Amino acid sequence: MLEVEGLNQFYGETHVLWNMALSVPEGSCTVLMGRNGVGKTTLLKTVMGNLRTRSGKIKFLGEDLASRPAELRARKGIGFVPQGREVFGQLSVGENLRVGLGVTGEKNVPERIFKLFPVLKSMLLRRGGDLSGGQQQQLAIGRALTLHPKLLILDEPTEGIQPNIVSEIADILIELNQKEKLTILLVEQKLTFARRVGQRFVIMDRGRSVAQGDMPELNDELVARYLTV
Repeated sequence: MLEVEGLNQFYGETHVLWNMALSVPEGSCTVLMGRNGVGKTTLLKTVMGNLRTRSGKIKFLGEDLASRPAELRARKGIGFVPQGREVFGQLSVGENLRVGLGVTGEKNVPERIFKLFPVLKSMLLRRGGDLSGGQQQQLAIGRALTLHPKLLILDEPTEGIQPNIVSEIADILIELNQKEKLTILLVEQKLTFARRVGQRFVIMDRGRSVAQGDMPELNDELVARYLTV
């Protein structure tokens, strides 16, 4: 579904992504892994169009979107949950959810969002900034799902969240992927979460893809070499 080829990215004169390659098969849950600072978030922002592509291809369903704006990528079917959640703090939960409806043209938030996240329905009038970290993460995922994406991209969805909510998010991602056949790409640092949710892994190091495969192939040697501190 998603194919990244020869992608290079810079911050000023600093070369951050080096001929990066990434493949996300349709129907898979692919986990992008690596230590802090290796370029994972930069890659996701480039895929989404939040950063302009310097060189390389970003193919989504066979179409190269590398030169297309972020809003077009969303309309093509890519949903994005950024690191830090980035909900609109002054807007209510209901208003945050309705932001995504501008892409679909629907008038009401799909009921399936509230089936996945019942807590959101009971907090529709509460401001996004008043929610806990876990509730904000559920809101951010729900907001992305209002677009009815073909590909859902999440950047560290468990960061700073209490363990019981982490488990709930794992259950929801598994349901979305395995029951609803939603293709997922996520950045994740927690190894137990990654192994539970993901079927494939891609490891980055110093702006490059250095290993990838099916999740059972993520052995102790790879973990020690590229993931542990």
